[in-house]
Amino acid sequence: MTRSALGWIILLLILAPEAVSAQRTEDACTRDVARHCRAVVGNGDQVVLACLKQNRGRLSKACDKLLTEHGQ
Repeated sequence: MTRSALGWIILLLILAPEAVSAQRTEDACTRDVARHCRAVVGNGDQVVLACLKQNRGRLSKACDKLLTEHGQ
């Protein structure tokens, strides 16, 4: 498993403890992570989540909605 895939799985667990599908999480935020948080991907999932939150106004509607749905 690639580091990126493992990171998404961990991010999924942080965002969706009730087990929202990994595909939905990936579909919703992959581009946002690549565009806004690429530099911090290797620093851990909490750092990526913080980056997404810092860039909230620039996120896609789908990613923003997913974060909101999970209390982020």
